[in-house]
Amino acid sequence: MLLMPQPIHYIPIITTVFSTLFAVRLYRHWRRKPQATYLLWWFLGLVTYAAGTLTESLTTLFGWSEPVFRMWYITGALLGGAPLAQGTVYLLLTKRTADRLSTALLSVVAFGAVAVLLSPINYALVDPTRLSGKVLAWHWVRLISPWINLYAVVFLVGGALWSAWKYYRDRGQATRMWGNLAIAVGTILPGIGGSFTRFGHVEVLYVTELVGVLFVWIGYTVMSGDGGRSAHATQRAVATV
Repeated sequence: MLLMPQPIHYIPIITTVFSTLFAVRLYRHWRRKPQATYLLWWFLGLVTYAAGTLTESLTTLFGWSEPVFRMWYITGALLGGAPLAQGTVYLLLTKRTADRLSTALLSVVAFGAVAVLLSPINYALVDPTRLSGKVLAWHWVRLISPWINLYAVVFLVGGALWSAWKYYRDRGQATRMWGNLAIAVGTILPGIGGSFTRFGHVEVLYVTELVGVLFVWIGYTVMSGDGGRSAHATQRAVATV
């Protein structure tokens, strides 16, 4: 019996549209300031975010597909918020340190991606309407993504909260404080949703991905519209928002 997608399974289509539009906006921002490496990484992060939700959309529209599943695991579970987090790394740390962390991060992601591409699939566990990493026959592959996600949480969510605290201490910077808090909320939500996929509740991920990217976009817009002085030397150096 062929299972039909539920209405909630169509949410990734909306998320893909918003993520793509957001990525275009970040790309234009980066092109105005090409020396801002953190903007480049944030743009790449939105591209991979949109790619991940696109694979979810394709699964809803056309059913489970092995190539789409493998791409979903790489762009979603492995990359996830890592490129966005790397943008924050370049914002907060020295370029030398950020470059080293980039090398380490990309090495782990590359290893994980190769493993995902080579792992056999347990077709007995395939659900035709939803995606889940449990179908990977090499179960140890699923142990890689939590470490990458932890890295993303530390720098992406932690960086936003740290920035919010700095703006809180700086009177007159309430707008930037709230913008960073919105970004912190938006970036932690997909991680929470992703943890539910390990228990077969991918629908939670679909909701948190959409709400998350909207919160990040709101935070970014709030920050972009504020004419205050940045608390970060890297931003001040390139005369960003």
